[in-house]
Amino acid sequence: MSYPFQIKSYDEYKEAYKKSVEDPEGFWGEIAGTFEWKKPWEKVLDWNFTEPKVEWFKGGKLNITENCIDRHLKEMGDKPAIIWEPNNPEERTRVVTYNRLHKRVCQFAQVLKNNGVKKGDRVCIYMGMVPELAYAVLGCARIGAIHSVIFGGFSAQSIADRLYDAQAEYIVTCDGAYRGNKDIPLKSVIDDALIGNRTVKKVIVYTRTRVPVSMLKGRDLWWEDEMEFAETQVEKDGVVSFPAEEMDAEDPLFILYTSGSTGKPKGVVHSCAGYMVWTNYTFINTFQYNKGDIHFCTADIGWITGHSYIVYGPLSAGGTSVMFEGIPTWPDAGRFWDIVDKYKVNILYTAPTAIRSLMGFGLDPLKDKKLDSLKVLGTVGEPINEEAWHWYDENVGKKNVLL
Repeated sequence: MSYPFQIKSYDEYKEAYKKSVEDPEGFWGEIAGTFEWKKPWEKVLDWNFTEPKVEWFKGGKLNITENCIDRHLKEMGDKPAIIWEPNNPEERTRVVTYNRLHKRVCQFAQVLKNNGVKKGDRVCIYMGMVPELAYAVLGCARIGAIHSVIFGGFSAQSIADRLYDAQAEYIVTCDGAYRGNKDIPLKSVIDDALIGNRTVKKVIVYTRTRVPVSMLKGRDLWWEDEMEFAETQVEKDGVVSFPAEEMDAEDPLFILYTSGSTGKPKGVVHSCAGYMVWTNYTFINTFQYNKGDIHFCTADIGWITGHSYIVYGPLSAGGTSVMFEGIPTWPDAGRFWDIVDKYKVNILYTAPTAIRSLMGFGLDPLKDKKLDSLKVLGTVGEPINEEAWHWYDENVGKKNVLL
């Protein structure tokens, strides 16, 4: 089943492109009209490159989580929103339905509220690739707090720099994270990053690896305790509710920092409405996503690709997104292909760097892997070289998929 404004042919693409150039306000206004708004916009696009100042859907009011979760509940409440594949293939998989996602996001929004977080506050999220990371991201968006996810591989100094720049007052982290054969002590890294910090008020810690951690009284809180209390606040007689904060179209949704590999890390601010409409439209059209498809983006949510094509793009489309905690070469170099077969993945989106790494292991890891559910292959991160492209097409896509 397809979506409104889904492009199905090259002729349709040319027609859509022509309209987007000649009448961008009409083009994007029609697409935005398929979302839920608390108040309609007054003007689709107001731009001035001299200042510079660009505003999308000016005057419009919405909350992105209502478009990613609430509007799907009636017809798709029991459908998988997120399928979580753990680092260890022998550990239990978790399937998060839209109903479960709604409950957990409302709970965590209440946790934030209970701890003094309000609209416009900055919340730093430094976690492994677990469903709770998505709950934290969406919980922030639910109350209008600005989330800033930091990749779990960054050092204490890198985190300290980002905390200072964002003026973050709250942190959500884990005791530790699993990544391949490594255990990463996330909480102890946060503790080091907070030496000398005078702005952070609360640190919420989710239990993942059960590594011993130091908990500072009055500042550090256990996720599980906070969520248990919040559950009694958001659920009454089996009905879960937490009102979504009304956000202006141009209110900040999140801050995401560059890696810093080309100088000082730069914080990029993404606003609510334009980002929502763009990620939804690109997700549906770039990947030719149809309702019921299983989408597997292998990126970390600490990067923009993970924000857009694990969380906001798929969920705004009512899609099913695979979230993978581990790495492609552990416990062996067939891990991606095992996941594709296990969940009958239809769309695989990964990095040329990962493909080149897997090429080095030869074709043995691909033996006995069906991969017949795949319909679309994509790559992201940097341009893919011709050799890797052909290897991906021939050995993963069997020359039978869109690239």
